[in-house]
Amino acid sequence: MIALLQRVLEASVRVDGSIIGSIGPGLLVLIGVRPTDTPDDALRLLDRLLRYRIFGDEHGKMNLDLRQIEGELLLVPQFTLAADTRSGLRPSFTSAAPPEQARDLFEALVAAAREQHPKVESGRFGADMQVSLINNGPVTFWLEN
Repeated sequence: MIALLQRVLEASVRVDGSIIGSIGPGLLVLIGVRPTDTPDDALRLLDRLLRYRIFGDEHGKMNLDLRQIEGELLLVPQFTLAADTRSGLRPSFTSAAPPEQARDLFEALVAAAREQHPKVESGRFGADMQVSLINNGPVTFWLEN
């Protein structure tokens, strides 16, 4: 699985003009799924997301994780993260998981996140979403399993 983490002051996702997920300070995470990804990969990725130390401590060093700052989490499915862009001028999506597999893994990730963290919001798989954010830093990281 692929995760593009963005440390945010706030973020939201809209579908058909209505906000379906909104967070304050925390992480906006765009999620891409590949055909070889498994439920265990989703759980490992979640563990990393919750424990990844990218928030400043009292000295301004990135030593704190999402739980330590009591931050919020917004998970958004984004199949384009798994695109093959190595050649040509148009992305290929053959390296992305089939929609049913990707939906199942994304929904499993969201369910597990809601069990392990108090404030979790999500986008809607397969929807045309508009994502807004105020990136804090900016701080952005690419994680892969």
